[in-house]
Amino acid sequence: MDRPELSAAEPATQLFFAPTPRGLADLVAQELRALGIGELRERDTGVQFRGTLRQGYLACLWSRTASRVLLQLARFEAPTTEAFEQAVQGIDWRPHISSTGTIACEFAGKHPTLINTHFGALKLKDGICDQLRAATGVRPDVDPQRPSVRIHAHAAGTTVSLYLDMAGEGLHRRGYRTQAGEAPLRENVAAGVLLRAGWPAMAAQGQAFLDPLCGSGTLVIEAAWMAIGHAPGLLRDYWGFAGWCGHDAVLWQSLCDEASARINTSIANPLRGSDRDAAALRVAAANAQRAGVADLVEFVPAAVADARPAAPSGLVCTNPPYGARLGDEQAAREVHRELGNALREHFSGWEAAVLTAAPDGARELGLRTYRTHELWNGAIAVRLLRIDLAHAGVRERPAGVLRVDPTLADSPGAKMFANRLGKNLQRLRKQAQRSGVSCYRLYDADMPEYSFAIDLYAEAGNDLQHLYVQEYAAPATIEAAAVARRRGEAFSVLPAATGVAGERIHLRTRKKQSGSAQYERLATREQFTVIEEHGLKFLVNFSDYLDTGLFLDHRLTRQRLRSAVEGGRFLNLFCYTASATVHAAAGGATRSISVDMSNTYLEWAAENLRLNGISAMHHELVRADCRQWLEEAAQRSQRFELIFLDPPTFSNSRRMEGVLDTQRDHAALIDACMRLLAPGGLLVFSTNAQKFKLDAALAERYQVLDISAATIPFDFARNPRIHRCFELRR
Repeated sequence: MDRPELSAAEPATQLFFAPTPRGLADLVAQELRALGIGELRERDTGVQFRGTLRQGYLACLWSRTASRVLLQLARFEAPTTEAFEQAVQGIDWRPHISSTGTIACEFAGKHPTLINTHFGALKLKDGICDQLRAATGVRPDVDPQRPSVRIHAHAAGTTVSLYLDMAGEGLHRRGYRTQAGEAPLRENVAAGVLLRAGWPAMAAQGQAFLDPLCGSGTLVIEAAWMAIGHAPGLLRDYWGFAGWCGHDAVLWQSLCDEASARINTSIANPLRGSDRDAAALRVAAANAQRAGVADLVEFVPAAVADARPAAPSGLVCTNPPYGARLGDEQAAREVHRELGNALREHFSGWEAAVLTAAPDGARELGLRTYRTHELWNGAIAVRLLRIDLAHAGVRERPAGVLRVDPTLADSPGAKMFANRLGKNLQRLRKQAQRSGVSCYRLYDADMPEYSFAIDLYAEAGNDLQHLYVQEYAAPATIEAAAVARRRGEAFSVLPAATGVAGERIHLRTRKKQSGSAQYERLATREQFTVIEEHGLKFLVNFSDYLDTGLFLDHRLTRQRLRSAVEGGRFLNLFCYTASATVHAAAGGATRSISVDMSNTYLEWAAENLRLNGISAMHHELVRADCRQWLEEAAQRSQRFELIFLDPPTFSNSRRMEGVLDTQRDHAALIDACMRLLAPGGLLVFSTNAQKFKLDAALAERYQVLDISAATIPFDFARNPRIHRCFELRR
């Protein structure tokens, strides 16, 4: 049989995989990029990346959220157990394992014949030992606890990958914690919670920190390490690469020395933890001493109801006990209520991040969350609830406050509105399921008195849903009191009629925009949600802009682009967040260029590409005025098989020359695009300009096909002029 391909044959860079707790893969990817690792691919279970040995060491030393760092040694096809054994024995293990050392082997994944993981690990161990004994006359011993080298095998069907465990044991084992409570919070999950809550930026501003249910102090210590720049792997006394034959001890020591030199122990405010359990506080103090932050943290005895702020602003971050830890669900609910009361009454001006597995944790807190994250602490599914306490303990929603007056829910108008929502939801949900759609328009001013556009967004990977509610500004002829009453009636029934919790209903007022106002930032929370569209992932933002980052009415247009690209070159002009580029890349575009003037949207676009594992090497993002870029591209004789042109209706942005008016300027833009079109190529032109009329002269120069009707999704059928769309060929 063929000899398995060894990654070690490539000295410059090697393939690594960083497994993560579920729900934290994007944070691991951010950490790796910060370490200078550019070639990576995010998956549900972790992040695959290509890097040098130095970068692999840096990932071990600096990743706060990864579970391990695995170096791929081989990848091969093994349809049977016998083929697996032969492949393992066919590898020369001498560059990796000393015959006088010790090994441990693990097997995971799904294989047609190796269905028992213990049996798979045994076959892996036997194959390694047999090869080394044949080559050296000696076989290594087995040490399941702290071996010289730990080898992982992962099967994906008949494809098997072998990895060296660079960490040797979980990276959550920092070296400062020797004992914890009954349901301890893993250190890397604690770090993920702090990163999600924005603690590093708050620490840099000198803000305060409190965990009022600190237990053994994990959150406090991890927060202190972040505040002073302490590498999370610096205290560990065991690494899986230390006994590896390929280990570069000099390089590793230099990286540790650099990390030690970067620690800055000067902070503005001590980080505080409190708990009513005196024994837990003694453990926390001992952990802090081992972590080297005893002088930077304070642990004090206090009940959660007695928690008080030590500064005007800061972060309350805590992991309240839930039934599994207390053995008493009623007691857990009481702790949540006491925590909610303390936050509401005493922590105005603070942010809160509460990690809970209690089913009714959010309800018992009595506080509205503006963002919920799903993650896992070991085998326990937990939720991170983020709360803004800036206004007397009541969160001001990022995209507007849903103020509900329950007395209006029984009004005739509210009942009619709820009835219409229920019917729409029943009808559209079925159509969405048949179409494989998870985000769609639920309501679009169906009843003129209730003038809203309501879009439903489902988060990727879980069952959480959001409503993005845009209220159309009422004409001046309608009395403000009538507008307010109808708004109150609609809001009073929204959660019950749709099943979407109030904290995930985001409000906007939509009125006629001038200039570039449609694209201007309205807030700065920068909280994004991942959604899916036809198997692709996109980031949406419900708080910072008038639009979410994904135009739902262009769903079918993006599908047409995906089908039309056929391996050619793709150009996306006025690309916004590059959702069309993601579809084109998924359709096989060999290369693409996406052009926009906004750095913010181009950064957003880069994240969308990254989410889908699309290489920036072949899919370029360019910040430029599209009209100027078209002129320069024509001079360079650039050509594209597929071009998507979707300009804003009107723009007078300071970053561009002159004013763009799509009705006036579309013919010139189309002509400029056609000059870049390769023979046989296709230009797709789309606009949301109301009362748009295509320049008749274009039909004399090009083949023009109006495809507007074919690009209106089922959920926009009530508004067939939401956009106009045309295909143009030479």
